Amino acid sequence: MAPSPLDPFNNFGPDQNVKVLPRHLAGPGERDLASIWPFPFENGWHLHPADERMAFSSSPCARLWTRLVLEPGARGEGTWTIGANRIPFGPKAWEITFDLTTPAELVRDVHAELLDVYLEDRYRDRLFDDDTAPHTAYAPLFARGWSHEVKMAGTQTFRSPDGLGAVQHRFAPGRSRGPDDAPWTAWAGDWANPHWKARFTRGAPATLVAAFAASLISTEPLHRAVKDVPLDFRHRLYMAAATAHQPSAVQPPAGPAPGRTR
Repeated sequence: MAPSPLDPFNNFGPDQNVKVLPRHLAGPGERDLASIWPFPFENGWHLHPADERMAFSSSPCARLWTRLVLEPGARGEGTWTIGANRIPFGPKAWEITFDLTTPAELVRDVHAELLDVYLEDRYRDRLFDDDTAPHTAYAPLFARGWSHEVKMAGTQTFRSPDGLGAVQHRFAPGRSRGPDDAPWTAWAGDWANPHWKARFTRGAPATLVAAFAASLISTEPLHRAVKDVPLDFRHRLYMAAATAHQPSAVQPPAGPAPGRTR
């Protein structure tokens, strides 16, 4: 598709690196598993064999796992998934999913918080009995000017000032109370056909929802190659700066390089 003559990014080459805000409109960015999965693989975290379309990792206790599945042509092009089981290889206790089109920095920040919670769980089991209040996740949205709508059905929806980002919290129990019941949902673009979508099922620690929301509204710009900035959102983005050329997004390898120690 040829760029519009009014495209604010027209003055830059397709490989030019720029810094943009808001985060929810920036596009997926680089899928660097070594960054997104900050797990200490040298200290017991496992990286399981996978093909070119999947990468999979699990904690030393085998109760926590995360995977990346590529599905070219599908909505979102694939999925990042975090899951937890109360007993190793047992029934799923909760799950978090992100479309592959979700900005990678948001996914990374949730995984970083996940590792922190996991390391703290030797003292308290927050992975399964998190007592973090829901308002911890959504209160910061107000500080960034997000609107708030409450419906009698038991949902509250927070929308970004540009109307293109949303976080929805279903605070009243729905008919479904199964493992796939998702009281927290976030998306960018049109709800019926979002550019990306994230879901936190019932039981997912509110601490992780809060980490996602904090990353979502962060004012730290995201680095993107011009060619990777979604065309539909370019007129809504603020370009913080243009920087020297950097490599654009790459396809993920079958598995990450050894993770950094936090």
